[in-house]
Amino acid sequence: MSVKIRLQRQGRKKRAYYHIVIADSRSKRDGRYIERIGSYNPVTQPAEIKLDSEKALDWLMKGAQPTESARAILKYKGVIYKKHLLRGVKLGVVKEDDVETKFQEWVDTRLSREEAKYEIKRKAEEAARLKEEEAIKAKIEADRQAAAAVEAEEAAKAKAEAEAAAAEEVKTEEAPEANAEESAPEASAEEAPEVKVEESAPEASTEEAPEAKTEEEAPKE
Repeated sequence: MSVKIRLQRQGRKKRAYYHIVIADSRSKRDGRYIERIGSYNPVTQPAEIKLDSEKALDWLMKGAQPTESARAILKYKGVIYKKHLLRGVKLGVVKEDDVETKFQEWVDTRLSREEAKYEIKRKAEEAARLKEEEAIKAKIEADRQAAAAVEAEEAAKAKAEAEAAAAEEVKTEEAPEANAEESAPEASAEEAPEVKVEESAPEASTEEAPEAKTEEEAPKE
């Protein structure tokens, strides 16, 4: 019987998670399985992996063949590396006492790499967040300046209209006074004939003079 280590899909659409199972290669992907040795949830950040490494190693040593996805998980958890160390013990390349030491060194190195990777990711996310905040602040400032410019333009326009209205009102108030001053000579011109009538009195005395002369001539008769 050919045995595989593979993932069995669970969950709903777009929210899937997987069981890591030992199954007969002839069974369906999501069908019956021999043993479940862990789970994998890619929805969480970071992805959550639970694995019984000892059982997985035991099945690998028995000849179970992992699928591509399962192999990636086993490699990530160090099961594949430990299998190579145990095979090295059988071949006499690695001492049995050094297996755990080497494996722990590998785990520490992997953890350091993971921490460095997540630190880089965290810094990148922080930089992106700061950049987004700066962009938002810049937009707010630009909007504020645009609003201030519009407000200043409206205020200048209102001031210009008020000054124009005031100038028009002043011009309207000054117009009657100017007309009154211009009409004054006309009034004096109309009064002039009355003065001439009064000055014509000497003509009347001139006409009366001959009568006085006639009275003086009367005694001669």
